[in-house]
Amino acid sequence: MPEEKTTREMVYEISRDVKWICRTLGEMQEQAGDHEDRLRSLEGWRERKTGEEQRACRIGAGAGGLVGGVVAVLVRVIGGW
Repeated sequence: MPEEKTTREMVYEISRDVKWICRTLGEMQEQAGDHEDRLRSLEGWRERKTGEEQRACRIGAGAGGLVGGVVAVLVRVIGGW
């Protein structure tokens, strides 16, 4: 038959377990903060990347419009002869 623990032993074990739980929760909170910082960094990178892609699309659209306008003028001038 297992030996019965005294109240003092149980209190000591509970105290040790509570300290372990508190330490583990603190570590989890630190890790959560690190993860949040990394996520914010990735979100910022993605926003910058999206902005660069949009800028490139706008430049391409502007250049396409300019070339289209020049071609239209040339066709009109050449077609008019």
